[in-house]
Amino acid sequence: MPPRPSDPPVQRIRLRYAKRGRLRFASHRDVARAFERALRAAGVPMAYSQGFSPHPRVSWIGAAPTGAASEAEYVEIQVVRRLDPEAVRRELDAALPDGLDVLAAAESDGGSLAGLIEVSRWRIEVPGVPSDELARAAAALMAAPSVPVEKLTKDGRRTVDARAALVSADVAEGTEGPEACGILSTVVRQVTPAVRPDDVLNALVVVAGVRPTVPAKATRTAQGRLDDDGCIVDPLQNVDD
Repeated sequence: MPPRPSDPPVQRIRLRYAKRGRLRFASHRDVARAFERALRAAGVPMAYSQGFSPHPRVSWIGAAPTGAASEAEYVEIQVVRRLDPEAVRRELDAALPDGLDVLAAAESDGGSLAGLIEVSRWRIEVPGVPSDELARAAAALMAAPSVPVEKLTKDGRRTVDARAALVSADVAEGTEGPEACGILSTVVRQVTPAVRPDDVLNALVVVAGVRPTVPAKATRTAQGRLDDDGCIVDPLQNVDD
C-alpha cells in the first residue's frame, strides 16, 4: 500500500543512471513511467504530492533527447523512511528494463541538484567524415564568434547561438578509410533553450559544410559543474560539500 500523501519526506536520494542500446530511443515520458513502475516494484517508500491526484516526488534534471544515449542522467527521489542509497540503487536497477541502468546513488545534502549541473560532455560519432576533416570543422566552429542555428522548441522554431554554449570541441581518434567516422567530444553549457548534439552538428554544417552521411550517434558521457581545472565534477560527489 502506498504511503499517505500527507506523509512528509525525510530523505532525498540522488541517482545517476544510463540510457543505453535501444532504450536511447525512449522518450523522457517513457523513461519516467519505467522508473515509476520500478519504484513500485522495488517497494521504495516514496513521498507523494498533495492534492486530488498524488504522484511520487521525483525530480528530473536535463533529460537526454530522444535518440541519444547517456551514461550520466540524474534523478532525485524523496522517501518517507530513511534508506541506504546503495540498497535503493541495487533494487531499482534490478526492477528496471535492460538499457536503463542505475549506476550510482547518494543522499542529498538538501541543496539543489540542478545547481550542481552546469555542463554536459557529448561524444558524437559522425559517419562519413574523416577525423582530419572533422577536426578542421571543429576548429572553425570554436573560432567563430557566433553560429546561429534554427531549432524546434516547445514554443515553435527559434534561432539560437550554438557557439555561445560551447566550452570545447575536440576530435578523438575514429575510424578512417572508406567507412570513415570521426568522433567529436564537446562540452556544452546548460543554457535555455538547451543546445543539443543536433544543434552542434548543424553548426558544423554552417561553418564548414560538414554533415554525416547517415544519422550521427550521440552519447552523453558526463554532466556536472566545471572545476578550476576545467574538469567535470559528478554531482553525486558534491552531496557533502
